[in-house]
Amino acid sequence: MILVADSGSSRSDWMLQLPDSKPLSFSTKGLNPFFVSEKEITNTMSDVQEIIPYINEIHEVYFFGAGCSTPDRRELVSNALSEIFPSSYISVESDILGSAYATFGESKGLICNLGTGSDISFFDGEVLAPSVHGNGYVLGDEGSGAWFGKQLITDYLYETMPRDLMRVFKEAHHITKDIIIKNVYQRDRPNAYLASFAKFMGDNRAHPYIDNLLRNGFDEFVRTNVMTYPEFWEHEVHFVGQIAYHFDLHLREVCSLHGVKIGTILKNPIEEIFHFVVNRELNVEI
Repeated sequence: MILVADSGSSRSDWMLQLPDSKPLSFSTKGLNPFFVSEKEITNTMSDVQEIIPYINEIHEVYFFGAGCSTPDRRELVSNALSEIFPSSYISVESDILGSAYATFGESKGLICNLGTGSDISFFDGEVLAPSVHGNGYVLGDEGSGAWFGKQLITDYLYETMPRDLMRVFKEAHHITKDIIIKNVYQRDRPNAYLASFAKFMGDNRAHPYIDNLLRNGFDEFVRTNVMTYPEFWEHEVHFVGQIAYHFDLHLREVCSLHGVKIGTILKNPIEEIFHFVVNRELNVEI
């Protein structure tokens, strides 16, 4: 059996190949190794009841995750998964490689992740080119859920958010400065906390402030990330992630303005990644 995961900072989606049956799907919390420890990953997977009956039958695990772009982070995840699947082959790669498999397959172009965080890379059909992007929510992540949440919360704390929208925000969240500070500076996964305010943006996207915030965020992403690639306009650009999917109209408008040729926009790539990996490894039709 083959188990495949697409993991972000907020959530991880999994699919398990089952013989003579449709794949088993389940989700866990995000397992970004920059925010969770090896022990926490092991404990999280130990609590997944869905896979307990199949532990000894899973022989290959393919994990594509946010934060898995460096050898030490990949090793951390691999060690944790080996505790749960001791007899399995474990492969840990970056989430953006999984996104490339989900959208391009074996063709080439630019692949962008816009979810809790943001990233971009050029995929030549086999490997990802080295990238200077994807620097995290403190130093980068333009146009991501964390980036938008940071702008939103900052304007709320400085009271520069429009008064009518501030009233709506207070009614929706009932939070204080102290609560915000604790979640951002003292608790786990601050990027996921900031990204959680994307729902508020979605519920109020018609407000001029939110409309402008979305346009500015996507413009920042395109200018800082996409337009740094030589002749970017010649390549198809695929997007993966909740932010890209739910705010696709704003994203498409900004990309059109800059001559960016959008291909696919996927909300969750797990199904496409799963089919790519299984077909590649077993050369069978799922």
